[in-house]
Amino acid sequence: MVTVIASVTVKKGKVQEFLNGFKANALKVRKEPGCVEYYPNMDVKTDLLPSVFDENVVTIIEKWESIEALQAHIKTPHMKEQFKRDEEFVESMSARLLKEA
Repeated sequence: MVTVIASVTVKKGKVQEFLNGFKANALKVRKEPGCVEYYPNMDVKTDLLPSVFDENVVTIIEKWESIEALQAHIKTPHMKEQFKRDEEFVESMSARLLKEA
């Protein structure tokens, strides 16, 4: 199992547009071979410490059966289209690929 935690900083005022496109594409992604989980998440404003809140950050949690499934996912036509579309909305992005310890 491979877990991906991607942190996407979206341009101010563009979060909802980004999420609309992401969620539409996520329906296709969840049908891909090897996809276990693929969902966007937003920070929650709380008084719990330590806590980080940024209304322009979308954290994407992905789980894949294997690194090969993840590699195939990145090469799909719908992901290439999403990456191109997201250029308009995304300020920066980073990702962590994790395996169970």
